[in-house]
Amino acid sequence: MLTPRQVFFIFAAVGPAASFAFAQFWAPGIWLFVGVVALVMVGLRDVTQTKRAILRQYPILGHGRYLAEHIRPEIQQYFVESDTNGAPFSRATRAVVYQRAKGDLDKLPFGTQLDVYAPGHEFLAHSIHPKPPAIDSRVSIGGPACTRPYSASVLNVSAMSFGALSAAAVTALSRGAAAGGFAVNTGEGGVSPYHLDGGADLIWQIGTGYFGCRAEDGAFDPEMFATTAALPAVKMIEIKLSQGAKPGHGGILPAAKVTPEIAEIRKVPLGTTVLSPPAHTAFSTVFELMHFVRELRMLSDGKPIGFKLCVGAASDVDLLIDAMHITGVTPDFITIDGSEGGTGAAPPELSDFVGIPMRDAINIVNTALLQNGLRSKVRLIASGKVATGFDIVRALALGADACGSARAMMLALGCIQARRCHTNECPVGVATQDPNRAKALVPSNKAGRVTGFHRETVAAFLELVGAAGCEHPSEIGLEHVSRRVDQTQVRSYAEIYGASMSAPVR
Repeated sequence: MLTPRQVFFIFAAVGPAASFAFAQFWAPGIWLFVGVVALVMVGLRDVTQTKRAILRQYPILGHGRYLAEHIRPEIQQYFVESDTNGAPFSRATRAVVYQRAKGDLDKLPFGTQLDVYAPGHEFLAHSIHPKPPAIDSRVSIGGPACTRPYSASVLNVSAMSFGALSAAAVTALSRGAAAGGFAVNTGEGGVSPYHLDGGADLIWQIGTGYFGCRAEDGAFDPEMFATTAALPAVKMIEIKLSQGAKPGHGGILPAAKVTPEIAEIRKVPLGTTVLSPPAHTAFSTVFELMHFVRELRMLSDGKPIGFKLCVGAASDVDLLIDAMHITGVTPDFITIDGSEGGTGAAPPELSDFVGIPMRDAINIVNTALLQNGLRSKVRLIASGKVATGFDIVRALALGADACGSARAMMLALGCIQARRCHTNECPVGVATQDPNRAKALVPSNKAGRVTGFHRETVAAFLELVGAAGCEHPSEIGLEHVSRRVDQTQVRSYAEIYGASMSAPVR
């Protein structure tokens, strides 16, 4: 039995709609009749369903609430946000990425919009004797035990799997990286045909699910690993211990994104959410991890082997250092993922409250390696909200050798930060497995934008290096970046993080 309130809202919606139809079509009768019947049916459905209380109370009109919720990110971005307060990337940062990707003018008039007196503001200490931008910024990755070192760009594509990203997005990233001379991290989803078709250098990530080298029981398969590691495109292998988006939690690929193709590549059941275990089964201690590094180095015929982690405590880093000393095995690189998170979907408790932020974590790892005489053997890769040349400078000042960028690369592909990556409803075809949505992204167009963003960002970074009076990026240290701590005080990174660490050994 309909209540008077429900009847009122049904006719409140039907009346104006019917009048509109009458005015538009001059009511040959049929349009008015069809419109009224359709709205009445929607209204009756709303008041009889039991899942949404708003629709039972406000039939037809209540759908406006869900429509507004669906388009809220776009409303927020284009009508509410200022240029500097958006999250996780401000509109100003997104604009720089878009401009550089498209080759548009990326200069700003009328001065900065940032509050340079606000606590937390950071800036470069430029020199009165600036140098021309360095020509070569590449980094050789490969320690003493590595027989096939890799010359990497200072900026590469950070870990994003095929599955999380569409085939078109992966293809565009790979093509763009191949043209620009930088590497693409495959993410834990394995090496896909789209990574290979694009022609880029690849950093193959091995996660706890061992996708791409996974036995039927889910364990690590050495033979499968060796086969893929032998691919010429695979330049480095990265063992994923944890990631910034969800440290202490395995990877998540929602069932809606598990297509037959992805199920085949990952060797997982079709149509089920893929939950990678929190921890590896191929090793269980830091000593076994080092032995696993040595095993992968042997199976890959000497290619650089490293691991990625979001640091939870400095004591964990000490344990890793002890294991390196005791086993005599050092990784060729360590990727530091910050708790700033990234493209991975995660429970908010993990995204917001677990893990050490990237900048602090880089300093912790760099300091530990320096103090133990291991820094010259291990390269550090910083991964966490890297989108501008200054972001790269800041990471290198803290001890990193190179950087990885995921979300900024997505923006270069056309991502609008709608934050629907986990729903399979990406509006621009980047983070979806819906073929109709993926059609929005044309690799032949977007690949060039990825190349352009990388080229212009690295160029901006090298200009900053020269402005600091350095002839090469390896000279950047803690003394080159400062942070405002309150309205009247500014401290350099050397003062904040320790003057003894102001000259990283690279």
